[in-house]
Amino acid sequence: MRLSTILIVLGAVVFVLPIPGTFILGALIVLVGLAARLFGL
Repeated sequence: MRLSTILIVLGAVVFVLPIPGTFILGALIVLVGLAARLFGL
């Protein structure tokens, strides 16, 4: 698996955790994963 795919999946998992504030962190991780995908990582 590529690093970007791992980051996107990890971000999605963190996003759905029922802990306050994790949706913001999850969204940021997904964005970093998408940026990594854009730049070919």
